[in-house]
Amino acid sequence: MIGFGLRLTLRGGREGVVRLALTAAAVAIGVALLLVTVAGINGVQEQNARFAWLNSGIAEVTSPHAEPSPHPLLGRVATDHYKDERIIRVDVAATGPRSPVPPGIPRVPGPGQYYASPALQKMLRSEPAAEFGDRYPGSLAGTIGKEALPSPDSLIVVVGHAPRDLTGAHGAGPITSIATLSPGTCWQCRYGMEEDVVALVLAVTSGALLVPVLIFIGTATRLSAARRERRFAAMRLVGATPRQISVIAAVESAVAAAAGTAVGFGLFLFLRVPLAAVPFTGESFYPGDLSLSPAQIALAGLGVPVASAIAAWWALRRVRISPLGVARRVTPSAPRAYRLIPLIAGIAELTYFLGRRPDTTNGQIAAYMSGVLLMMAGLVVTGPWLTMTGARIMARRARRPAALIAGRRLSDDPKAGFRAISGLVLALFVTTTAIGVMTTFVAERGTQRGDRTAASTLVADLEHRTVRGAGGPRSGSASVPFRTLDEVRAVPGVHGAMVLHPDPSGPRDPGDPSSRDMLISCADLAGATGFGRCAPGATTAAVPSHFAWILLDEEHDRRGTVWPASPVAPERLRALPVQAVMVRTDGSPRAIERARTALTRAFPLMTEPATVAESGADTDTARMLTGYQRLVNVVIIVSLCIAGCGLAVGVVGSLNDRKRPFSLLRLTGVPIGVMRRVVLLESAVPLLVTAMAATGAGFLAAELFLRSQLDYTLVAPGLGYYLTVLGGLAGSLAVIGLTLPLMERITGPETARAE
Repeated sequence: MIGFGLRLTLRGGREGVVRLALTAAAVAIGVALLLVTVAGINGVQEQNARFAWLNSGIAEVTSPHAEPSPHPLLGRVATDHYKDERIIRVDVAATGPRSPVPPGIPRVPGPGQYYASPALQKMLRSEPAAEFGDRYPGSLAGTIGKEALPSPDSLIVVVGHAPRDLTGAHGAGPITSIATLSPGTCWQCRYGMEEDVVALVLAVTSGALLVPVLIFIGTATRLSAARRERRFAAMRLVGATPRQISVIAAVESAVAAAAGTAVGFGLFLFLRVPLAAVPFTGESFYPGDLSLSPAQIALAGLGVPVASAIAAWWALRRVRISPLGVARRVTPSAPRAYRLIPLIAGIAELTYFLGRRPDTTNGQIAAYMSGVLLMMAGLVVTGPWLTMTGARIMARRARRPAALIAGRRLSDDPKAGFRAISGLVLALFVTTTAIGVMTTFVAERGTQRGDRTAASTLVADLEHRTVRGAGGPRSGSASVPFRTLDEVRAVPGVHGAMVLHPDPSGPRDPGDPSSRDMLISCADLAGATGFGRCAPGATTAAVPSHFAWILLDEEHDRRGTVWPASPVAPERLRALPVQAVMVRTDGSPRAIERARTALTRAFPLMTEPATVAESGADTDTARMLTGYQRLVNVVIIVSLCIAGCGLAVGVVGSLNDRKRPFSLLRLTGVPIGVMRRVVLLESAVPLLVTAMAATGAGFLAAELFLRSQLDYTLVAPGLGYYLTVLGGLAGSLAVIGLTLPLMERITGPETARAE
């Protein structure tokens, strides 16, 4: 029977070939999306693993089997900025011939040498030296290899020093072995995604994308299901056994699915390179990172055809019971209200965890993702009941033939009417939930970036700059040389520089040295806007330790603040150590970068200068928000694409299955325009009814998750969300409209005769 099934599939005439090609094409799209999703998850893990060496010196990411070196490597990792780019600077010094060597380079660079990533070398060649290149004096020793770069666009430089330069430097410490474990398991790691973030990314991505993809593949394998039922019923009437019919159907579906799976793998390989350039996590991927494990390849390559064969076997259950049942086309029983149970159960599960949030990340994933997936399954199960309810209302209120016919047909078989738009319903649910969570999270924890003054004011923190003297290295800063200040003030676009000194009277709170006031010259403060002013007649003002960051406080206007006078005379003020230098610019990138480069060249081991806006944005919260935003965008775009493909396949399959009824209606005199409106209403009514339910369920899921996980109340999304939903619905109706021209071609008199 397998050979007979192959002959029927491959030599079934033009109609069989078209059906095989359409099913294979739809499966190919679904498989390609499935593989891209899984490969993206693998890519995030690979990218996170290559962040490990940047956290060397932290026990949580150091392999317990690593042998410590007798000659530690002195290392320090800092973050620099250039325009809108973040640069990772690694300062290293070898203390002996056996000092650990960072990955990607053959040896530890010596003083006056540095290794740079390919992307950074490109910037060094293309950008003016006075704005960027002069920050790394010396010679380029080589290129950092791929094994040390999370992304081909990573901007990383490894700068060599003498051991005495890094001894006692802020942030520097001994490294006896290079970290190799993923930073996802480390709470102290500065670089890489934290464990809970990675876990949530993987869970949300897989849960939100894999389910619609699998539904789409299932829809594709049901193309021409009704016509296949009639053909197999005829075989039963001439003596075929149920088992033989099942084998033939399984072979036909498996062949189409196998062909589609093979093409899907080809599409994945074709799309892998362009998709690798998309910075889903903030940085692009190496194409090799978007790869699949042997187990994943086997699961997709074998699982899709097997699942298609099982789906075909299940779809023909009526034929196996009675072939005459297909011919009679008995109206299936109407859906009952008990279909609401899974949806209610998902809501109840999320409600249960209000005030009972699990303590572990895995527990939270199990709790919240299972609830969300249960709600998604509930929407699919409840969809036919909602479709039937909407169809009956439309039929009762119908004033035109098209509405009456569509209402009656939907009432008779609401499962078939909902099946075509089930993918879009899930896409709306996922989109609503994701945007609701993201909007609230940004509203509650969004980082303030300040105004134009914050974006144009550069801050160089010299508090931890290493100073050498007779007593050895110590933390602090001597006065900034006049030559450096003159060089900075001479940069075109720089309006002035404010020098901040620690108050010699000491901290206000002995237990909190960071609360110490700082002193500033009233002459410097007079030319600054947005920072307040001195008291009348004062020459020196006392300002708080967070003076530079008041520009980020949008709730209080500091422009009218009068800072208290300090008894420290200007002559004594200039002799005090310098804690920070604030450079006021016109906001142009050229002025900011030239001033930043001048300060970095003068103090290479200080905390890298950054504008107030950059410092406010370069936080863990801001990076997490950026990652969540990209994740939301990915989920929305891919979900809508999957839904659109599934809708097109479902409508085309529905039209193909109903060629004979439509052709008979046309022979009885029904205008083609009326039949097109029937098809449009049969898709639009369940779409609009279930869309409202999916949107409401999405907001409810977001509210329950936010209250349980973060104790936040849902913040309504902006206009963009509603435009996205309306655009998605309009696009779906457009997809349905594009299939209507097929009506005239498939409902001719020859179709009725052939049947």
